[in-house]
Amino acid sequence: MRKSLTGVLSLAMLIGTVAATGASAGAATAAEPTAQRGGAAASGGEANTEDIKDRILAIPGMSLIEEKPYPGYRYFVLDYTQPVDHRRPSKGTFKQRVTLLHKDTSRPTVFFTSGYNVSTNPSRSEPTQIVDGNQVSLEYRFFTPSRPAPADWSKLDIWQAASDQHRVFTALKRIYAKKWLATGGSKGGMTATYFERFYPKDMDGVVAYVAPNDVVNNEDSAYDRFFASVGTKDCRDRLSGVQREALIRRAPLEEKYQEYAAANGYTFNTVGSLDRAYEATVMDYVWAFWQYSLVADCAALPADAKNASDQEIWDSVDGISGFSAYADQGLETYTPYYYQAGTQLGSPDIKQPWLGKLSRYGYQPPRNFVPRSIPMTFQPWAMRDVDNWVKRNARQMMYVYGENDPWGAEPFRLGRGARDSHTYTVPGGNHGARVSGLVADEKAKATAAILRWAGVTPAAVEADPAKAKPLAKFDTKLDLRNGEIERGEGMLRP
Repeated sequence: MRKSLTGVLSLAMLIGTVAATGASAGAATAAEPTAQRGGAAASGGEANTEDIKDRILAIPGMSLIEEKPYPGYRYFVLDYTQPVDHRRPSKGTFKQRVTLLHKDTSRPTVFFTSGYNVSTNPSRSEPTQIVDGNQVSLEYRFFTPSRPAPADWSKLDIWQAASDQHRVFTALKRIYAKKWLATGGSKGGMTATYFERFYPKDMDGVVAYVAPNDVVNNEDSAYDRFFASVGTKDCRDRLSGVQREALIRRAPLEEKYQEYAAANGYTFNTVGSLDRAYEATVMDYVWAFWQYSLVADCAALPADAKNASDQEIWDSVDGISGFSAYADQGLETYTPYYYQAGTQLGSPDIKQPWLGKLSRYGYQPPRNFVPRSIPMTFQPWAMRDVDNWVKRNARQMMYVYGENDPWGAEPFRLGRGARDSHTYTVPGGNHGARVSGLVADEKAKATAAILRWAGVTPAAVEADPAKAKPLAKFDTKLDLRNGEIERGEGMLRP
């Protein structure tokens, strides 16, 4: 259901809200651990001849769903048995989806999180390419199929999710004994940060991309200032013109929406009505454009919205925001995100003054996008705690933002207590911003830091950090270029 503006894969690399592709094959249940800790990699060079798959499946609670071939790697789709409640592990378990891109146990390992579903197709995060390492990717708890049954939603919080990561890391560290880095984009970058906050001794470094930091949930003026100046005036005027016309022409466009919903079997029980879903989609239009697009894409927007046809207005909003976004069928996959946004993470509430009184509902809160049967209570202290910890305790942490990405309007900020930590901004970058898009000297510095944290700095780079570059060649199937990001319906989510 995800659409594509700049095309290609997921920020499954970085921003990733890619749904699992439902791998097949029978589950091979884990045996008890063996005494041997070696393992044969596809690339060779390891001391022990025991097959890496056997070593992985010797971990209690680990089971194989499928192994997929990929040149130079072994790629495994796995399930790992986790406690529903890490504070009371005897109170039930669930199976959590894990994927492993195995290169060699002599290489460092990158722990990737999207904060959503995990893709079951091989992909490689930017730090994995930089260090030429292994990659472990973890599906966030409560995203299906990694959801306890029955689901106790009170067990979906940032500490429980960090504890999931800690258990996976502890289990695999016995096999992958070299250095580990945590990474992720957007909600995945937030997830990597929370993991570091609660388990600061696990990772040797953190590379968090485009990670929002909504410390005070009811104070969002930073977003309003962002939208007042982002890009060019012509682009802002085009966007606001289309958005206004979509609300002015609500009646005829909602007739089209009703036909669209009927043809696709869409319902609107969670948000409450087709009218609420329609407006929520239109209200996301400007945000979604800047999240997924670049200034160069402004030329494709209607230049004279008042004289544009209904179909042109519909097509522009649908192409950028996506009219399936707030139907029950569009919301269902992301219920865990909206639950967390309404209980701990916070969510933006922007004014959009150019709309005047055309909006009936304003920016609707996360509560409107979660079934009423699931109770929610906001915890304002959760993000304040993480924010204070990062400022005071960050060690070997890196934040990368895009200049024109709305989610970067409230970023993580490093304080005086931070050590060997860095923040970078990609000029003109969107929500797909990465190290590869930084200006040359910053790209080299960031790359050199990642190599150093992973313990794989070449001698030439030690002598001259300006020579730092990824150790693995770019792979068009595994990697995304800077600015490429999976384009989803522009719902207001990181």
